[in-house]
Amino acid sequence: MQISDGFELSVDDHVATLRIDRPGKRNAMSAAMWRALPGIVAPLAADRAVRVLVLTGAGGTFCSGADISEIAGLSEGGDDTGLTVAAERALAEFPKPTIAMIEGFCVGGGCQLALACDLRLAALDARFGITPAKLGIVYPLSSTRRLVDVVGRSTAKLMLYSADLFDAATALRTGLVDEAHTSQALPERVYGLARTLAGRSQLTLAATKEIVDGRVDEARFRRWQRESRQEAAEGVAAFLEGRAARFSWSFGDHSGDMTS
Repeated sequence: MQISDGFELSVDDHVATLRIDRPGKRNAMSAAMWRALPGIVAPLAADRAVRVLVLTGAGGTFCSGADISEIAGLSEGGDDTGLTVAAERALAEFPKPTIAMIEGFCVGGGCQLALACDLRLAALDARFGITPAKLGIVYPLSSTRRLVDVVGRSTAKLMLYSADLFDAATALRTGLVDEAHTSQALPERVYGLARTLAGRSQLTLAATKEIVDGRVDEARFRRWQRESRQEAAEGVAAFLEGRAARFSWSFGDHSGDMTS
């Protein structure tokens, strides 16, 4: 269902799909869409019906970037606190697994959104580019650091310096995407993976995301370990009994207990 101008949201089998839906502009993100995105994903964090979030685009295109006609309005708040960064941060800090399903163009702000997701799976004919050098714009600090973390310094410089578009094979080789599939096979692989993640221990996935992203100190790690005792007991029992584990931990029940 359409939940906001430019977005559609659906939930099926514990997997939420957030679709960028502005095909007349190749899913370019307007200022209003950037502004709306944090408020769209926030309630999904505590929704027990949602265990995985898939971000994709309508009409065979992921996102062609920010709407250039509204570029001045995207820097509200200054330097590294503009609308694009706030939306990117909301995705990056979303506590559950996120997967970008990328078809067609993934350019500029589209790459910002994709890089904010945990995993990126692309169609073989997808095209990528980070293009601020064509516009005389300094790419946001946090976005640049995230890009470097994923692809390394040299490749990040090549992408940012050249502002060229490149193919899915290059994206796969550099680590910008995790997997590449035919357009026909991509949805089956993405949603198969999403369902697999939805069936795993949500506590393990949530803790892993925080740890890998560098947001856990020793005290927080010990809290995760204490929180996991009941979950681990069920997992071990299920393994020994040869059955599927019935994990019960959910952000809807426990997120308030794990906020520090």
